[in-house]
Amino acid sequence: MRVAMHQPHYLPWLGLIDKIDRTDLFIVLDHVQYERKGWQNRNYVAGKGGPVLLTVPVIQQSRDERIMDKKIDTSRPWRDKHRRTIAEHCYRKAPFWDDYADEILSLYDREWERLDELAMASTRLVLDAFGIETPIIRASELGEFPGQKSELLAQLSAKVGASSMLSGDGAQDYVDQRVFQRYGIAVEWQNFVHPEYPQFNRKAKDGFLPRMAALDLLLNAGPSGIDLIRRSRTENGPAPQEIEDAIDATGEAPGP
Repeated sequence: MRVAMHQPHYLPWLGLIDKIDRTDLFIVLDHVQYERKGWQNRNYVAGKGGPVLLTVPVIQQSRDERIMDKKIDTSRPWRDKHRRTIAEHCYRKAPFWDDYADEILSLYDREWERLDELAMASTRLVLDAFGIETPIIRASELGEFPGQKSELLAQLSAKVGASSMLSGDGAQDYVDQRVFQRYGIAVEWQNFVHPEYPQFNRKAKDGFLPRMAALDLLLNAGPSGIDLIRRSRTENGPAPQEIEDAIDATGEAPGP
């Protein structure tokens, strides 16, 4: 059985969707430390003029807070901003907007208190739309694990009876495969290749905007967008350099 793991992310990008689609079981790392200035509470959507960053405000307390304990700052009107940005400024004229508008906008009808619950809801929306049925469980439901980093991931893999773990390419510098070997678990690398597709609000001269939230592919290509992801996969070799090095308008590489 192949397993994959990742922290919960609000409006996940396509690399995370690809990882979930390729596994027999996906574990949400909700019990690990929340990463400040990371991507757990934000991502980009594609506007006519370029990437638009949507950030869910969170309450900053201890630096050791776990993701599952992270509270959203409900005193700030972020839901209205995100709703207007998605519906009015970015995707109202997208080819598949009418098909998914109600589901997407319903995310912003609820006053979420916990970041992990919002992140999981936004992820499940996309998975359901693409017809991805991979079972998902939370690490916090599996018990207590004393390990850290590679040891923790190997322990979680062993707990669910996995024979291999699929890992994102960015983890190659810190995933210790020798630890996994002790547990009898192989490590596979995702080698994610970002698909390109027509973005309705981008002209050819503007170029393709990679690493947007997965909603961008869904609203431009519909449910068949998952086929583009699957066709873009490679079993060996790194993803194209131009995608891996894509830098957004702020000078950061968007997405995890």
